[in-house]
Amino acid sequence: MDNAPALGKGHLKEQDWKVGVDIGGTFIDFCALETRSGRVASLKVLTTPDDPGAELMTGLSLLAEREGLDPTSISRFVHGTTVGINTVIQRRGVSLALMTNAGFEDVIELARLRMPDVYSLFCSRPDQLISRDMVFGIPARLRADGSEAQAPDMQAVIEAVATAKARGASGIIISFLHSWRNDAQEAAVKAQIAKSAPDLFVFTSSEVWPVIREYERTTTAILNGYVHPRVSGYLTALEDKLVSRGVTAPALLTKSNGGVMNAAEGKRSCVQMLLSGTASGVIGAAWLARRAGEKHILTLDIGGTSADFALIIDGEPQFGTGELIGEFPLHIPSVSVSSIGIGGGSIASVDAQGVLRVGPESAGSTPGPACYGRGGTQATVTDAMAVCGWLGHSQMAYGQLQINVGLARAAVSKLADQIGRTAEEAAQAILDIAISEMFVEVEKLASRAGVDLREFTLMPFGGGGPMLGAFLAREFKMAKVIGPPRPGVVSALGGLVADLRGDFIRTVFTHLSAEATPQLRKALDSLSAEGLAWLSKQGHEGPATLNVSADMRYVGQSFEIEVPVLAAWIAEGKLSPIKDAFHAMHAKLYDFDDPDGEIEIVNLRLSAIGAGPALELPLEAEHAAAAAVPEREIPVFTGKEFEWIGLYRRDLLHPGGRFSGPAVVAQEDTTFAIPAGATVDVDRHLNLHLTFSE
Repeated sequence: MDNAPALGKGHLKEQDWKVGVDIGGTFIDFCALETRSGRVASLKVLTTPDDPGAELMTGLSLLAEREGLDPTSISRFVHGTTVGINTVIQRRGVSLALMTNAGFEDVIELARLRMPDVYSLFCSRPDQLISRDMVFGIPARLRADGSEAQAPDMQAVIEAVATAKARGASGIIISFLHSWRNDAQEAAVKAQIAKSAPDLFVFTSSEVWPVIREYERTTTAILNGYVHPRVSGYLTALEDKLVSRGVTAPALLTKSNGGVMNAAEGKRSCVQMLLSGTASGVIGAAWLARRAGEKHILTLDIGGTSADFALIIDGEPQFGTGELIGEFPLHIPSVSVSSIGIGGGSIASVDAQGVLRVGPESAGSTPGPACYGRGGTQATVTDAMAVCGWLGHSQMAYGQLQINVGLARAAVSKLADQIGRTAEEAAQAILDIAISEMFVEVEKLASRAGVDLREFTLMPFGGGGPMLGAFLAREFKMAKVIGPPRPGVVSALGGLVADLRGDFIRTVFTHLSAEATPQLRKALDSLSAEGLAWLSKQGHEGPATLNVSADMRYVGQSFEIEVPVLAAWIAEGKLSPIKDAFHAMHAKLYDFDDPDGEIEIVNLRLSAIGAGPALELPLEAEHAAAAAVPEREIPVFTGKEFEWIGLYRRDLLHPGGRFSGPAVVAQEDTTFAIPAGATVDVDRHLNLHLTFSE
């Protein structure tokens, strides 16, 4: 241990573990790397919805028992959680009040005057997270330039606070017009509330996300406040539990933007981690793809409740705003992920018209699919896989589950009787419907991005991704599928390789002209200082990367597009390359640009990035190309009849190994279903490369 760092007075630390954890709807996933040896340990533990955090302690105990992980040797601990998003989806957040300008009390009800489904006569908007009787109009007004037209009426504030408390409010959101330009009025009202009701927590829209457009700014602040008590309480308990186990590394949290932040930041900026699990999965997939030499990837992350899709282009995840959190848009930067309520636990049913449907209701972890033997009686996608024979030949979830095919058959048979089919035919229909539903959602994603999926490689992960991924790729005529060695814990791996990343925004709202150069420089300097200060606050001491972009549009347009720009262009007053970049992006997205058109810059954005750890995993030794040997033959219903196909154990597949489908690859964290027509090759990273014949 000559290279081991000193610990105390002459003591050497024998281990150095980096641990990534991600909590899903059914399992909590662990991916732990012992950096000295390059050894990777992974684990899945069933979630405990009634006791959040207990599954984390169970997992650490199992890693200590099975892998010899010493909690005191953990130097990096990264955690992704669904506490925030589940709070919104289940509407279990805190009671809030909203203070806004008098006359604008309907801002969240009006929203953008769009219906969720414009083609449905029965469509209705979701109930807001703050009811109308908890919205208070305060006499106060800023002009559009940020100057004060009317000072806030503090007596009205005091009376509103008293009424809100009497109606059960635990927190207050303040969102005034034009606070993105001048936050003084929001700050003054917040100070007044702190005096008159110190027991209430308060968030202002300008401190959460200071962007133009009052609805977007208001709803983002509301989401932050709605989940704040539960997220803050969960993170405090998490830190206490880690300390009790001897973990001295600060808890880092995965963010919606694919980066990480410390727990102290997470307790206040709760909205930043609402999509943490889905985002870290894409980050992990991008890291794996780069190692394998793959540039264009469609990710497919299937858990117990949903299937999530994302595009990785030229090795980089795609980012955007407006992702849905339940029924509400999230307007902060996040990894672009599309989701559908089709997961391994999605329940199949027959509707009143006799039509077989799948999802979006899920059996979750409690009681779970019928085949788990935990009390579930309704047929799910996982049960359908078991009835068809793809599952049930080995233990699942690192020995925690043994598939009971009999229970799965009993559940599916109930549906089969209703639609006049055999159990196997009904199970295949469930799988076909699930794949069809995913096909529609992926097609939308590809159309929006303007990409040809035949040029992409599918990377399925999560507990259910490998079960259905190859079948979906075949429907899209994708030439290739890549299966990472531990697909069940890719989201946990994503936390290990993620960078510190903070996103910041300034609304400038100006024409792109020489006269605007001083304003743009001032905004850029302010953003840069804020970004560097944020990284320092997170404990980052190394070099920083500052990526700049601008939200731009042609004069007369209602919405803008985000365009990457170089900070030097703004600092040096070089407007031509900024214009050229905008025209090029507009042409790429809409097949149209107007080189002579006037341009507006609405917002400047900056991402401050502190590089994460450079993880190195050892390559497996080269093996002579040879056919892999199946453990045994198993009967699988492949659509019309049962076939005897090869069952392979993942831990016995080595670089150079090759075999053909149909086949099943069983491993501790998931099961790979390989359809007919696929040839599988194993590389030195132990990835499975599936290629399809014409």
